Amino acid sequence: MVSLPSGSGNEDTELVVIETVDFYLYIKGKPYHERYEGLRYYQMIQTDETMDLSVKGEDIKSILIYDLNEGKLSDQTTVPPIFFENRVYQLVVTPKNEKNLSFYHEHPGLRKSVTKVGDHTHRLLMGNLHFQNEVGFSTFEIHDGSNDLLKVTMEIFPIKLNYKEDYKKLLDEVNEEVYNLAYHFIKKTFLGATTSFAAQPSWSEFYRLFDAHFARLIKSINVIERQPHHHLKTTYRKVRGDQLKKADSTGRNYLRKKPHLFHEVQNGIKLGEQNVMPSHGLNVKKQLSYNTLENQFVKWMMKRLVNKLEDLSNVIQNSLHPYQQNNNEELLAKIYKMKAELERRLKTQFWRQIKQLNRSVMSLVIQMAPGYRDVYQIFLTVSRGLVLHGQLYNMSVKDVATLYEYWTFIKLGQILGSKYPMISQDIIKIRRDGLFVQLDQSASAKRVFKHPVTNERITLHFQKLDKNLPTVAQKPDSMLSIEKKGKGYSYHYIFDAKYRVDFATEGTYYQNKYHQPGPLEEDINTMHRYRDALVVKEEGPFERYAFGAYVLFPWFDEEAYEAHDFYKSINDVNIGGFPFLPNSTRLVEQFIERLIERNPEELQKEGILPKGTLEEWQSSLEEKVLIGKVNSKDVYQEFLQNKNFSISLHYLKTGWQEARYIGLYLPKKEFNDLGGITLYGEIDRVDIGDNVVFRINVWKSLEKTIIPVHYGIQYYMMTTLNNLRGAMELPELFMKSPEEMKLWKVLRRISSKVKLELNDRYVDKAGMVKNFSIGEMNLKLKESGKLEITKGKKVERISAEELLKNPSTVFRHIVEMI
Repeated sequence: MVSLPSGSGNEDTELVVIETVDFYLYIKGKPYHERYEGLRYYQMIQTDETMDLSVKGEDIKSILIYDLNEGKLSDQTTVPPIFFENRVYQLVVTPKNEKNLSFYHEHPGLRKSVTKVGDHTHRLLMGNLHFQNEVGFSTFEIHDGSNDLLKVTMEIFPIKLNYKEDYKKLLDEVNEEVYNLAYHFIKKTFLGATTSFAAQPSWSEFYRLFDAHFARLIKSINVIERQPHHHLKTTYRKVRGDQLKKADSTGRNYLRKKPHLFHEVQNGIKLGEQNVMPSHGLNVKKQLSYNTLENQFVKWMMKRLVNKLEDLSNVIQNSLHPYQQNNNEELLAKIYKMKAELERRLKTQFWRQIKQLNRSVMSLVIQMAPGYRDVYQIFLTVSRGLVLHGQLYNMSVKDVATLYEYWTFIKLGQILGSKYPMISQDIIKIRRDGLFVQLDQSASAKRVFKHPVTNERITLHFQKLDKNLPTVAQKPDSMLSIEKKGKGYSYHYIFDAKYRVDFATEGTYYQNKYHQPGPLEEDINTMHRYRDALVVKEEGPFERYAFGAYVLFPWFDEEAYEAHDFYKSINDVNIGGFPFLPNSTRLVEQFIERLIERNPEELQKEGILPKGTLEEWQSSLEEKVLIGKVNSKDVYQEFLQNKNFSISLHYLKTGWQEARYIGLYLPKKEFNDLGGITLYGEIDRVDIGDNVVFRINVWKSLEKTIIPVHYGIQYYMMTTLNNLRGAMELPELFMKSPEEMKLWKVLRRISSKVKLELNDRYVDKAGMVKNFSIGEMNLKLKESGKLEITKGKKVERISAEELLKNPSTVFRHIVEMI
């Protein structure tokens, strides 16, 4: 731990003093950041971390940098970090002569913040450098007219991240995922594209893409060289007649057209009464050739890439603004090395025998063969380029707050993609002049995934703007929308990136209340605002459609955070926060998996009066439906015309009075293909006599007919409206116990082809479900209170109590066995 100088917490100190022949330059500020020291206290940043400060210019006499270890200015070039984001540093340049000094920085805000002071000959340069959420290297220059006198590059450290690990991982993961998406997109889209393109990518983008794919390009060329595409080339050689072998059609035609070649010999070919032999003929020779169009095309692509690398090196050497600051030699060496490797390949015996391409190539070998396919895709990728369009293009890589927002969306997508197949995305889009990354505030980007078992869609939105609200439009960073079978709406969850942490400094209100670092209270309040503001109106009052909202903040200690109030509040009210960094994603991963795997009933209970509450409350009343058997077609027509249904009072048992709806069951024996349940209607009134007549408001049709399969109804049966709307086969209407109902809902999420075996062929006489089955899997509710799951020789047993309390656990068990 660095020992801090006394009083340094409240006093500004000279941090950098540079003297040249023409001026003095001073940078003044606090030599450390309180929160940075807090991170060191939590052992997040290594004690040996050092800062880079590069100073280049004319006639530099001395450079002094504040050393925290010594507590004073030092001529050491390697010192602990002293420049931090969200901190203001005063810059003063005092001239020694009459040169017209000026200040330059690439960032307009910083450039305008340092101005000339005074009207005398030796005017000062003075101003404040405020690095708002900017980390990494920042360079400013001191000019005399058009002459550069001094160039200073200072390293700005983040106060909420481990700079050497987390910040660089954020950058790497964003770049990697964007390129992966682009590559995935181009793999699907451009396999049939022409090899001529409308535009070229920028040189910097070409280099980044080529550098990223070069190792894979060489590996693919190796695959081609080991197993090259080839064809048999047929040639003919003139030989003496006695050396002729079995001739093909060309050789036979040659002799047939030249009868004068045949001469009579003692031993030869029997021709009539004579033995003859040709003086000469054509022998066929089949030779393996690698000079195919496909190999010519690969050679052409390799040459084009060599030319591009040559052009790139020329651009860098001749550029007034070098591609990479203070790194030209290393960059050029890397480009020359890649170019030399491709040229070496082209000079090998294999590629020298391949001739020049003289036509366009559209071949399944190029599109599908190992090696060829990869070389083609890489060539397309680097030639097309990846244009970072919109907000992402304008974003400085130093803007760590914006970077953190993008990274959270990218990382959430990676977490989903690791378990659920992606079926679409609009982050990467195609235009004639290249691939574009659409990740900005003008249009919502999204990625759509699919559950591999239930086929339920999972959509991750970036900054989804909702303007159709009664008050103010809302645009959270990331929104996760999860569909569930049997529900006409999705379950929405907000994940909002906040690049802010309260470090719970000793003696503060936050430390006294929460005892450890966590998200800011105002950010938690923002989550309440999101959930309250996002509402929808559908045939009734406004209902909230966001089921939960969570802050994602840059913190690393997940285990300790599980005791934080804002983590516990997620289970209580579905509002809270998660630590989220490249090495701290466990809690978020577990939570997302839980949301996706849970049944809709479980999610509904966790919400605080969100969308669907009214529907769920009404369905909990278990609106009862009486399913009555129709005995003949004449009776069926009468029921339809008169809007009624009648049944003998003798057949009705206790409980029929609870029915609010009537459904009509048509036996397959009398109605053939019309058999099953299609129509139902709400009861208007009931007339009771020897026959009970139910008067119906209007007959309605179900979306799908409930087919009888191997079962029927003897007189009538009772079920619920939800069961009626969700069932596909008659036995599905039977479930009576809570365990049977819960198991049926779990199985219907997995498959629409759930088979039930009852203990009677008439559903209204059955007493229990003997067996549930999906494919080869059988499930039985035992009298012992266990659910027995069997597939082949594998048997698992789960308590029926677990099925009622945590059906998602049973769901996962079944999915794993499938």
